[in-house]
Parts: sequence; C-alpha cells; structure tokens
Amino acid sequence: MHFLRNALDYVPRKVDDDCLMELRWFYDWRDLAEVKRDLAQWIVKWQAKYPKLVNWVEDNLEETLSFYRLPLAHHKHMKSTNMLERLNQEIKRRTLVVRIFPSPQSCLRLVRALAVEIHENWLEATRYLNMEHLREHKKENLKALAA
Repeated sequence: MHFLRNALDYVPRKVDDDCLMELRWFYDWRDLAEVKRDLAQWIVKWQAKYPKLVNWVEDNLEETLSFYRLPLAHHKHMKSTNMLERLNQEIKRRTLVVRIFPSPQSCLRLVRALAVEIHENWLEATRYLNMEHLREHKKENLKALAA
C-alpha cells in the first residue's frame, strides 16, 4: 500500500492511464516468476512515458515482493501493513490508559508483554495466519533444495 502511494510521487497528479493500476496488479499474482515476467513487460510499456516512475519501481519493487516467499494462504495478509498497524494501535491504546510510566523500562515491559500476547494470538488463531501452511511450505522448499 505504501509503495503504491509513494509511486504517485513519480507521476503527474492527474495521471489517467492504466500505469498505476497495472503496477498494483503485481501484488495480486500467485507466483513471483509471473510477476517478474510481467514487470519486464510493464517496464517496456511505460519507460518512455514515465521514466522516473519506472526507474524508481526497478530500484524498490523487489523489497515489497518478499511476501511471495511465503505460502499462498498468507499472501493476502502479508502484502499489506494491516497487521503492523493493528499492533501499533493496540500498543497506543494500552499505553494511553497508563498515561505516565514510572520509567522507560516499565513502558518497555508493557509493550513487550503486548507483543508476546499478540504474537501468540497470531500463531494460535487461524484468523490471520495458519502456521501449518508455513510448516508445509518450509518442508516443500527443503525437499526442492535437496533434489
């Protein structure tokens, strides 16, 4: 999401073509190889019209595609920052209740306890991430490396 918002800095304000929409579609594909193939076509298509955008995308896109290394079932959750934003909201909500901490260490203890609690919830609840998918994905990757 933030990557796509930052891409707006490299195109005119009233851009009316499919350039950014096509860029957004890279996050909906199922396979990293497919994305890289389509990215090459996208670069050729838009290089002449938006050279600054294309150069910026070439330099920065790889970082945002790291979720493709995870199981397919995790993609929809990991390609956005919603999980981190939710964690930050919960920390803010809980620290505002306390208002004044006696020491920086006490604030850190509260935040650490919250992070552990949320981490356990992410591991146990299937609402966000089913870790069994990740275990299976790791086994498949190890088998592929061994072959």
